[in-house]
Amino acid sequence: MNPANKKILIADDDNSIRLVLSQAFTRLGYQVRATGNVTTLMKWVSEGEGDLIITDVMMPDENVFNVLPRIRKDRPKLPVIVMSAQNTLLTAVNAADAGAFEYLSKPFDLDEVTAAARRAMSRPLDSEASKAQARALKDERLPLIGRSAPMQEVYRTIARLVGADLTVLILGESGSGKELVARALHDLGRRRDGKFVVINLAAVPRERVEAELFGRGEGDLGKLVEADGGTLFLDEIGDMPLDAQSRLLRVIDGAEPAVNPKTGRPPNVRLIAATNRDLRGLIRQGLFREDLFFRLNVAPLRLPPLRDRTEDIPDLARSFLLRAAREGLPAKTIDQSALERLKTHNWPGNVRELENLIRRICALYAEEQITARIVERELQEQAPVVAGEEGPVTLSALIERHLASYFADQPEGLPPPGLYDRILEEVERPLIRLTLAATRGNQVRAADILGLNRNTLRKKIVDLGVELTRGKR
Repeated sequence: MNPANKKILIADDDNSIRLVLSQAFTRLGYQVRATGNVTTLMKWVSEGEGDLIITDVMMPDENVFNVLPRIRKDRPKLPVIVMSAQNTLLTAVNAADAGAFEYLSKPFDLDEVTAAARRAMSRPLDSEASKAQARALKDERLPLIGRSAPMQEVYRTIARLVGADLTVLILGESGSGKELVARALHDLGRRRDGKFVVINLAAVPRERVEAELFGRGEGDLGKLVEADGGTLFLDEIGDMPLDAQSRLLRVIDGAEPAVNPKTGRPPNVRLIAATNRDLRGLIRQGLFREDLFFRLNVAPLRLPPLRDRTEDIPDLARSFLLRAAREGLPAKTIDQSALERLKTHNWPGNVRELENLIRRICALYAEEQITARIVERELQEQAPVVAGEEGPVTLSALIERHLASYFADQPEGLPPPGLYDRILEEVERPLIRLTLAATRGNQVRAADILGLNRNTLRKKIVDLGVELTRGKR
């Protein structure tokens, strides 16, 4: 591509932005025309000028989203890059819905703009793919909040994926909002009139996972059939037992036909999976099937932890305050000192930890304004004991800390039924696995160390899905 043969039309009401972009693209050898209004831009477009448009959304005389359909109709091969300081998921999805080639947030990275421009002019715009992209829900109460650079990348990825109907694998730490992303992909996509069905594989006892997914018979058809025509969200896919992984793979590949008895056809389901675990590490340990990983990892989407986007904390905190007030908790405001203190916390529980903190403060404190003193007090109450300050951390303390975090992660503070067995299983599995590794797979010695009958140990190995590997000296 010879830049000298390409002309870029720039539209922005900020003269300094027009100057920066014009100089950058001129230095790269492109022809450039710049304007501060949509009227002039549309005149150039109607006259056949330009090989690319770079434009702000909010212009003095028009919202660019209103004219993008006309540009697509009159000049379908002309790509448009839109930029906006209104850095929300709705803006990104509206940009895709209107047919923009790319959406970039302000303030922008100049290298990112020039790279997007090269991509736009190196291939024609696929109008059919563009039409298949996101359809915006006209609802400002979208679930994802944040204007930071990491969230802008998330928004752009969602905008590209909502209409594609691809299998998506969402990666992110606990509490970072993986289910919110999955729901946004469903609610904004072509399956939004179908069901959004969730199965949390970390909360279902291992022996019941297959029945939950594929049904128990006698009218219980399972989550897969329930999601027919919609989306099946497999949360914490890294916790799925190997036998259920094998069966899911057979169903995906068509080797084991699954039929919806109501239609007589296989269920038509979009799969979205999520995990906070390292699936490649689980594959190396023999705990996750590599072939299933490749089926699920068609379109990966990585969510940033809250500590990597602390500039979003004020917007999140205020949103959670409004939500708490709508749900009947006392209405409160938060001052700047409190927001600054929130920004310095590490947030191991991510966005969910922040929301739970805000709700707890609303419920427990009489003050109408949340100050740094209140935030500090609550964060200290939740801080774990550090080894060396009050003696070494015991196993009991570590388990208590884990359980406190687990309870805090639950949407309403209460986990699903069966918690006792799930927690015992979580402790038993690594205990037995490490003991077997230490005895180099000798079950007689392992049973003696554990204080178990050998037959009991053998049964637990099978029930818990413990892989029998020989330890190395």
